[in-house]
Amino acid sequence: MWALAFRTLKFRKTSFIATFLAMFLGAAIVMACGGLMETGVRMHAEPQRLEQAPIVVTGRQTDGSSALTERNRIDPALVNRVRSVPGVREAVGDVSFPATVLADREPVGGTTTSYGHDWAGAQLTPYDLTQGATPARPGEVVLDTGLAKDAKASVGSRVDVAVGGGTHSYRVTGIAEEKGDRDRDPALFFSSAEARELAGAHGRIDSIGVLPRPGTEVSSLASAVRDAVDDKAEVLTGERRGLAELPGTLASQRTVVILAAIFGSSMVLIVMFGVASTVGLALQQRAREMALLRAIGTTSKQLRRMIVCETAVLSVAAVALAVAPGYFAGKALFGVLTDSGVVDSAIVFHEGWMPMAVGAATVVIAAAAATRFAGRRAARTEPVAALAESATEARWFTVPRLLLALFFLVNGVSLSVVTATVMEDGPTLASTAGPASVLFSIGLAMLAPGISKVMVALLRWPVRLLTGLSGRLALRNATTSSVRMAGAVAPIVMLIAIATGTLYMQSTEDDVSARSYAQNIRADYVLDSSTGGFAPDVTEEIRQRPGVAAASELVTSRGYVDGADTALRGVSADGVRQNLDVRPVSGSLDRLRGNTVALSDEQGEQLGVGVGDRLPVVLGDGSHIAPEVVALYADNPKQRYLLLPSAVLAPHTTEGLPGQILVKAAPGRDPAALKAALTSLAADRPGTEVTDRSSLSATNNQIQQILVSANYTIVAMIVGYAAITVVNTLVAVTRKRRTEFGLARLTGATRAQVMGMLTVEGTLVAVIATVLGTLASATTIVPYSLVKNDSLLPSGSIGIYLGIVGGSLLLIFGATLYPTWRGMRTPPIETVTGP
Repeated sequence: MWALAFRTLKFRKTSFIATFLAMFLGAAIVMACGGLMETGVRMHAEPQRLEQAPIVVTGRQTDGSSALTERNRIDPALVNRVRSVPGVREAVGDVSFPATVLADREPVGGTTTSYGHDWAGAQLTPYDLTQGATPARPGEVVLDTGLAKDAKASVGSRVDVAVGGGTHSYRVTGIAEEKGDRDRDPALFFSSAEARELAGAHGRIDSIGVLPRPGTEVSSLASAVRDAVDDKAEVLTGERRGLAELPGTLASQRTVVILAAIFGSSMVLIVMFGVASTVGLALQQRAREMALLRAIGTTSKQLRRMIVCETAVLSVAAVALAVAPGYFAGKALFGVLTDSGVVDSAIVFHEGWMPMAVGAATVVIAAAAATRFAGRRAARTEPVAALAESATEARWFTVPRLLLALFFLVNGVSLSVVTATVMEDGPTLASTAGPASVLFSIGLAMLAPGISKVMVALLRWPVRLLTGLSGRLALRNATTSSVRMAGAVAPIVMLIAIATGTLYMQSTEDDVSARSYAQNIRADYVLDSSTGGFAPDVTEEIRQRPGVAAASELVTSRGYVDGADTALRGVSADGVRQNLDVRPVSGSLDRLRGNTVALSDEQGEQLGVGVGDRLPVVLGDGSHIAPEVVALYADNPKQRYLLLPSAVLAPHTTEGLPGQILVKAAPGRDPAALKAALTSLAADRPGTEVTDRSSLSATNNQIQQILVSANYTIVAMIVGYAAITVVNTLVAVTRKRRTEFGLARLTGATRAQVMGMLTVEGTLVAVIATVLGTLASATTIVPYSLVKNDSLLPSGSIGIYLGIVGGSLLLIFGATLYPTWRGMRTPPIETVTGP
C-alpha cells in the first residue's frame, strides 16, 4: 500500500504539491507564532554588564502577579548578608543611572545612552583599568575607552558630565577597557559613595553580583542566597540574570504573550481550515480515480489505507521540512518586536519542542480530519455509484457539516457580542474582536456551496444582460458546479475577512489614540531632557520667564490600582490645569502636593472613592502608597490616568527625575519670543530640547506605532498564507477543468469565449467572496469600533478596503486566467485525449 501511495504521489504532482505547500507553510507559521509565545512566557535575557556574576540578586520585578514597570531597588544592607553566605567569594553592590559626558556642551556618543556605575561593579562585566587609577573620592571618574575617545579625554583631563539634573565637572583618573565582544551601553565609573549619591533612591542599590568560591556549585549556592535574602529580593541565575539590568521588561511580557496568543490562535484555525480544504479538494478531484479503483476490485479498507498513507507521507515530510523555516520565521518575527521596541533586544528567543509539536499537531489533525471525511465517503461508495457520481457534482450538504458551520458562526457572533457588551477599551480588546471574523468566515466557508448557489441566482439577470454568451456559459457552470465554485470562494472569504478586520482594527486604534492624546494636551511648548531629567528648580525658573502662563513637570509611569494596570502622570499643582485638559468637578488640583492624588469622576465611582478618601496605589517600582484624593475631574474614557505630584512619582521611576516640562504661553504673548526665551534657557542645560505640543503627540504616535510594525508583520504572514491557499485552490480547480475547456473548443468555442467565460466566473467568485468576506469582517470591525470610537464604522481610509479587494481580484484572475491561457496553447484534441 505504501508503494501505491508513493506512485500516486509521483503521478499527481500538481495536487500533491499544492497540498504539501499548505501543510509546510502552515506548520512553519504556527511554529513561528509558538516560538513567540514561548519566548514571552520564558522572558529570558542574557546578562550584559553582569556577565561575570553567575548569581544576581535584584529587586522583585513583580508585585503579586503584576509586572512592575520601573526598577525596584533593594536595601544595601543585603550585600553583607549575601557576602556572609558560605561559598560566596564576593558580593558586589551595583547601581546604574543616566550620566552623559559632554563636549562643547553637547552629549558625546551620538544617540546612545550612557550610564554611570560604582567602580566596584566594573569587575562584574569585566572592565580592566588600562590607564590611570580608580576613582577614590568625589569629583573623580573613569571613562570607558569609547567615551574617552569621543570626548578626546585622557588621564588627568577634566570632563563635564550631565547627571542628576545638573552638569558637574570631573577629573578623569583612568580609562577602562571592556572585555568581550558584546554591544553594551557606554559606561562611566565613580567612587562608591558618589555613585550611590548620584543614583538617588536614598542610597538603595539596583542589584548584587555574587561571585562564588572556586568549586562551589552555582545552583546550591543560589538556593542558599535565596534563603538568606528571604522575600526582600529576587535571585536570578542562568539566562534570567539579564532581567536585573532591564527594569520593566517583564511588563512587556504581557504584550508579547497577548500578541502571540491572538495571532497564534487565529493562525491555528486558518491553517487547519487551509490544510483541510486543500486536502479535501485534492480528494474530490480524484473522485473518478477512486471510482475506477473500486470498480476493479479495490476494497474500501484498501482505499482508505492508500489515502491515509498518502496524507501521512505529505504531512510528515511537510512538518519535518518546516522545523528550520519555522524557527527562523519565529526569530525574524521576534526581531521585528525588538527592532520596534516592544521588547528589549537582550531578551533571548526560544523555540523549543512545544511550538514544533503544536505546529505538527495542527497540520496532522487537519489533514487527518479531511482525509477521514472526504476519504471515507469515496471508500464507502459502491463502484457503480462511484463512477456515476464522479461525472456529476458531489453532494455537499450533510447534517454534521451544518452543525459544524453553525458552531463556528455562533461562536463568531458570540465573540462579537462579548466584545461590544463586556470588553473594556484596553490591550485585551483585540483578543475577542480579532478571532470573531476568523470563526465567522470559517462558518460561511462551510456553507459556501449553498450561499453561492443563492447568490448566483440573484445575479443571473444582470450577468446575462451585461456579458452575453460568455456570461450564460459561466452561469450554467456556476449553477451546476456550486461545490467547485465554493472551493474558490471559501479561501478568499477568509482572506478578505481577516485582512479587513485586522487592518481596520489597527487604523482605528491609531486614530483614536492620536486624537484623544492631542486633545488632552493644552501646553504650547515642551522641554525634553535627553540627559536624565530636570532638577526641581528648572520648572520654577521657567515660570519666571516673561510670557509664561504656567509650567508643569510631566512624569509618565504605570502602576496598579485595585489590581488593574493604571497609567500614572506626575505633574505640578501650579500648572497642571493650564497644560492638561483636566476640568475639576470636585475638590481642587491646587492641593495636589505631597501624598495626594487626583482622578476622574468615573474612576472614582468605579473605585468607590471621593474627595478626602485614601486610594491604595502600587507604583511602578512596587512601592505601596495610600494618597489622599484631593480632586475629581471630568472623565475622558480614552485618556484615563491618575494625577500625582511629580515630586512623589519621579523618585519611583527608573530615571528618578522628571523628563519633560510643559509650558503654556500667556494670552496675547508673542509665541516666537517665548520660544526664543525657552531655547535660551535650554542652551544652558545640555541635552534639553524645546518643541511645540505636536512633539508630544508625535512621541505618543511613535509609542503607538511600536506594535504596529509587529501587527502588520504578523498580518502579512496570515494574509500571505491565505493568499497561497487561494492560489493553490484556484490553480488546482482550473487545471482540473482542462478537459472541459478542450471539449468546449472542439465544439466550436473560441479561446476568447473560453477566457470570457472564466472572466465572468472569476467576477462571480469575487462578488460573492467580497460580500461574504465583508460580512465576516464586520463581526470584528463593528464591535471594536463601538468600544473604541462609539461608532459603527472604523477609522481609516477606504483605500485599505479597496486595496484588499483589489489584491483579491488579482489573485482570482491571475490564478485562473493565466493557467487557462497556458493550457489552451495545447491543441484541444491533445487536451481531451491526454492523461
